[in-house]
Amino acid sequence: MQPVFRSWGDLRLLPGDAGFNIREGAVEGIDVGGCVVALIADTPKVMTDGNWRVGVFINDAATDAQFDRLVQVFSGQLGGPMAGLAPLIGEMLGVERAPIEVNEDGLRHSVRIGNMIDFEIEDIVPFGVQTGQPVRFSGMFHPAGSDLIMAEAKRSRISAYGIQYEGKTGLSKSDFSWVA
Repeated sequence: MQPVFRSWGDLRLLPGDAGFNIREGAVEGIDVGGCVVALIADTPKVMTDGNWRVGVFINDAATDAQFDRLVQVFSGQLGGPMAGLAPLIGEMLGVERAPIEVNEDGLRHSVRIGNMIDFEIEDIVPFGVQTGQPVRFSGMFHPAGSDLIMAEAKRSRISAYGIQYEGKTGLSKSDFSWVA
């Protein structure tokens, strides 16, 4: 598997979400380009304590073969970054197809999943930075990659799989590749 993903999301330590807009790639010979996957998680404050409750949405345009392969990737069955998180998951709340709308507009990134999830984040550009480049965290551990962009949640609401959450902070990330 060597898909190239773009991710966005409110990645707080309490109930959070992460979205993966897959630009290109294949999983076991199945093209997954154009698919979108969103994970929501209810985690303890110290995330390494485990016992996460996780739900997954895959866009309703995915074929059955794409859906099956993406479930394998995001459950960690095929290795890669998600396999490292699998031991932390105490309860899988479900995986379902849903309409997922993704919008990218410069520094703003948003996703809507039916009436269950609605969020928009804006990358933070510090005052006085003439390049317009947003603030980055570099060298940290995260399954999406070690270079993350700081963002502010403009709106963030989750009401799915029994998880209710509204958030204020976020991280966004562009152009990373997973290989397993």
